[in-house]
Amino acid sequence: MKDPRQLAFETLLKLQKHQSYSNLSIAGVLGSSDLSGADKSFFTTLVYGVLERKLTLDYNLSLYLKQPLKKLNPNAYAALLLGAYQVLFLEKVPDHAAINESVKLTRKNGASFASGLCNAVLRKVASNGLCLPEAPAAAPEDGRPLTDKEYAYYSVLYSVPVPLIRLWVEAYGFEKTEGILKDALGPRPLTVRVNTTRTTAEELIARLETEGVTAVPHEAVGDALILESAGDLAALPSFRDGLFHVQDAASQLCCANVAAEPGMTVYDLCAAPGGKSCTLAEHMENKGVVRAFDLYEKRVGLIAENAERLGLSIVEPAVGDATEYDPERPPADRVLCDVPCAGYGDIGRKPEIRFKDPGSVDNLPALQYDILDKAEQYVVDGGRLVYSTCSLNPAENEAVAERFLEEHDGWKLVLMKTYFPQDYHCDGFFNAVFEKAREG
Repeated sequence: MKDPRQLAFETLLKLQKHQSYSNLSIAGVLGSSDLSGADKSFFTTLVYGVLERKLTLDYNLSLYLKQPLKKLNPNAYAALLLGAYQVLFLEKVPDHAAINESVKLTRKNGASFASGLCNAVLRKVASNGLCLPEAPAAAPEDGRPLTDKEYAYYSVLYSVPVPLIRLWVEAYGFEKTEGILKDALGPRPLTVRVNTTRTTAEELIARLETEGVTAVPHEAVGDALILESAGDLAALPSFRDGLFHVQDAASQLCCANVAAEPGMTVYDLCAAPGGKSCTLAEHMENKGVVRAFDLYEKRVGLIAENAERLGLSIVEPAVGDATEYDPERPPADRVLCDVPCAGYGDIGRKPEIRFKDPGSVDNLPALQYDILDKAEQYVVDGGRLVYSTCSLNPAENEAVAERFLEEHDGWKLVLMKTYFPQDYHCDGFFNAVFEKAREG
């Protein structure tokens, strides 16, 4: 049986090589390993922690290395990151244990030549503690441009690259930006949506208590609960009975903005894995139809599985390309476009997203607008079109919504709102809600 540090070491190397999502990689390891509950938690903490604090760790390691980090052997580098994270951020792990186990990783994984270096560098990290660049004399005020030194300081402090911090400061000001950065550090809340076609929030809280799980109502979203010490959700009888599904509070707020009612026809054009489709069906009391489309058949299968477990018979999953208008589809009262995006609102849940170069997603607004342009053709007069992203990026958000209004007559803007993580205890999210004029 592999220990959690070895599994974390292997996972970090794979993530670096394949540029895959951390949550999917971690779920794959947890699903196939025989680790104990405590070891699963430790493994998860190590992987997420190293990714989340990588720039801070890099800065501290570089203080004691003669060569640049990029020239390090990948295996030695991974061992150093794991050791430094434990030393600097895990108080319950003794420094000597963190150092010794990291040295062992170099020896077990073909990097024995770096064992001495690993030992020496981590001992210096432990001796000197967390180091940061020189802090600004005072926090920047909104409206004043940050200096390069200030950007460098906040980048190391919060472990977010300068280009992304710069984008947010220029868009939202420093105060909002620092709120985003602070919120992205540490464990994320596990938020679920109550299946209101089968139970109530009060009944589910009581049921979960009998299963050893504490649930508290979300402060800003009705029928949303935050679970504490839930463990393996799939093992809970209440989950198997379809009494709830996992869904971030921002996604639930988005569904509320759709304003779906019983008996309506609703389209969810980018639906997989189906969380929003299921919430919409619950808002509709399982009366009407929710047509849930996705480009890939395998992902359409996920929508079907979720709807079946929840007993939501009005959800109709189907393969469909959101960038192509299908004149054979009947009109809809509500259309939701939760479009592909950069995901900058998700850096607390998928820490690797922070390392995307903002310039690398410049093509997304054109795709997002194309989906919105096709979607509006399905909406009946007086109907509602909802555009959403989980990105904190005005080019993907306000700019796309404003272009839609400029190029489409007969639509009015009902709501345009950015949900900031620190304000709503959620992922960062954007919503624009449009309503189509009635003829005559």
